[in-house]
Amino acid sequence: MNSDSVAMTDLNGAKNKPEKVCIFGTGDFGRSLGLCLLQSGYSVVYGSRSPKNSLLLPKGSKVMSHAAAACEAHVIFVAVQREHYGFLSSLASDLEGKVLVDVSNNLRRGLYPESNAEYLSRLVPGATIVKAFNTISAWALQSGGLDANRQVLICGDRADAKQQVTDIAQSLGFTALDRGSLRAAAELEDLPLQLFPLWRLPLNIAICLTAFIFFYVLTRDVIYERVTSGKDIAFRIMISLANKAFPIVSLVMLSLCYLPGALAGFLQLYNGTKYRRFPDWLDRWMLCRKQLGLVALAFGFLHVLYTLVIPIRYFVRYKYNAYVISLVKDNKTYEFDNTAAWRIDSYYSMGILGFGLFVLLGITSLPSVSNSLNWREFRFVQSNLGYITLLLCTAHTVLYGWNKFLNPKSYRWWMPPAYMLSLVVPCVVLILKLILITPCVDRKVTRIRQGWERQGKTSANGSDTKITQQLMA
Repeated sequence: MNSDSVAMTDLNGAKNKPEKVCIFGTGDFGRSLGLCLLQSGYSVVYGSRSPKNSLLLPKGSKVMSHAAAACEAHVIFVAVQREHYGFLSSLASDLEGKVLVDVSNNLRRGLYPESNAEYLSRLVPGATIVKAFNTISAWALQSGGLDANRQVLICGDRADAKQQVTDIAQSLGFTALDRGSLRAAAELEDLPLQLFPLWRLPLNIAICLTAFIFFYVLTRDVIYERVTSGKDIAFRIMISLANKAFPIVSLVMLSLCYLPGALAGFLQLYNGTKYRRFPDWLDRWMLCRKQLGLVALAFGFLHVLYTLVIPIRYFVRYKYNAYVISLVKDNKTYEFDNTAAWRIDSYYSMGILGFGLFVLLGITSLPSVSNSLNWREFRFVQSNLGYITLLLCTAHTVLYGWNKFLNPKSYRWWMPPAYMLSLVVPCVVLILKLILITPCVDRKVTRIRQGWERQGKTSANGSDTKITQQLMA
């Protein structure tokens, strides 16, 4: 045995020696990758600057110096940070003709002028560099891809080297996706640095809406009473005001999920074709509709939870008891109002049905569920049932407000009730959808989405082509 190597387990007993893979680096990622490779039938050898101190490596692997390990395998995973690449230049002759898989990432974007993989190719020009596994965490390797991302993004300049890495990724239970040449390495290295890119717009909208609505109801309910009558009802901030802001934000954000689709339909009608790009802001809006809906569902859950605690609130119990005592003192009875009974029962019914469908929309948006649906089923749930959900939730809000908008006392400091503000966007979306589903409009939109173009537009394009041909002649 080589004097600079330490055997972790004797592999001489293996009848069929499997393919050997080398890993430079004995950190968390290197150890997890080695264990995963061993479980998949590979022989693993580690290259370490201190072989005798590497005692935490998985059983079944060997550890030796970098130079010795490089001679043991054709595919070498470089699981060290870029600032430690210096030792690789001294191994240039040993790495000649090898496939080096760069799995590194940076702490932030733009940290270096070139990608780590391209820098590695300059350090070891005789080796073939492949960028892969940088979007896979040590946890994903330990769980076998069952509880985390299963996709390995690969880029490199040689197809045969990428195929070897692809075979390894697939044998570990991952799906490999070729992203092109090594020039794409910088893009792959930026992916792990992204922090919920599709969630930023929905979360910013939710925060801004919540802040605005909360300040609005705070002004109308708490500040107004303090200024006009001197009453201190600031305790309502914790439950009452929150339970007014959350459902409003939920309803508005649910509406914002379907507003871009309606706008896209009218743009296609206006353009007379589906082959013209939507504005960038509309494209970005449509891409984050799923996230908008899930954030809206979270606010809907908060509304339900806050509503459930209303009967046990001290203020509510106090008001109820005070009202009953006043009826007893005045020898009066509580008259049954049939209209109020219908309104309140309808109000609760619309809310329960709307929230139930809302939860269904959220469940079907999960990849594990949506992948089991075909295109028509998914569209039926997310589009048709989605609009029904929006209609039920809007009706729930209308029944809550009922005829308050007719009462002048509801307009405190000329500010309408908050529920009226929440109805603006949903009503606009429902009206636009109602226009789009009318037979004459729906037929035209369907034809456009099937490839039909307006005759005048086609003629204009034909004229432009004819003029261009004449000029060229």
